[in-house]
Amino acid sequence: MNIRVADIGTQSVGRIDIAEVSISLGEGIDAFEAVSGLDVSISPGELVCILGPSGCGKSTLLGALAGHLPITAGRLTVDGQTVAGPSPDRGMVFQQHTLFPWKRVRDNVAFGPKMRGLAKAERNRAADAILKLVGLSGFEAFYPAQLSGGMQQRVEIARVLINQPRVLLMDEPFSALDAQTRGMMQEVLLDIWGKIPTTTVFVTHDIDEALFLADRIVVMSARPGRVIEDIVPPFARPRSQDLVTEPEFVRLKRHVMQLLRWPEGSEPMARLSPLGVPT
Repeated sequence: MNIRVADIGTQSVGRIDIAEVSISLGEGIDAFEAVSGLDVSISPGELVCILGPSGCGKSTLLGALAGHLPITAGRLTVDGQTVAGPSPDRGMVFQQHTLFPWKRVRDNVAFGPKMRGLAKAERNRAADAILKLVGLSGFEAFYPAQLSGGMQQRVEIARVLINQPRVLLMDEPFSALDAQTRGMMQEVLLDIWGKIPTTTVFVTHDIDEALFLADRIVVMSARPGRVIEDIVPPFARPRSQDLVTEPEFVRLKRHVMQLLRWPEGSEPMARLSPLGVPT
């Protein structure tokens, strides 16, 4: 497994089509519609943030994209293939890391290739290359408990990326971190994504985080989750944390805050133009 940065995430793969998707959860009298009629397309290599209030179905949608939850209506495809179950082509990073505490960092990252039968020397070379990419060279022999929260999430990202997924799914991966570490990890993610632009769907309820990271922001309503707006932040890359004080950033943040106050069951507001200006 000869992994090079240039080989990962650069193919024309990772297109996601969410066509009139609805998802219901629970059974009998406890059943409810979590997501209703979502219609979103994501191009290969895009970094898209799904933003919305708690309970709006963001994580439910991500679970369906990962293949862990069935949809009840509509069509959900990656590169034209129906999502019918979990696949290493769709890697998932959660809020809390899922690293094996008894394995060292290198062995955690190399676990996927090991399960595919790769020789130890080859999978260790691949793991070391990915760890260098995420800024963790020198920590290969550490255990997860010896790392900070931000470093643990870097290992988690590396463990997903070593499988060269078509799509990277991230469910509020930085929300458990302190504010300073969270900002640092956002910049780390953009640096990694800039080198290996894998199609990324990033769920968050943090407006600043979405505006800072995303090529596009899909804003969802309160339950049942519907698309209210599809916003394209007009900020050039690369980005730094200084962006959050710029007038256009503040204006868009105010607009999104108003969207998230939109009452449950109300009709969506007018869509935004590609520059984030109401039409």
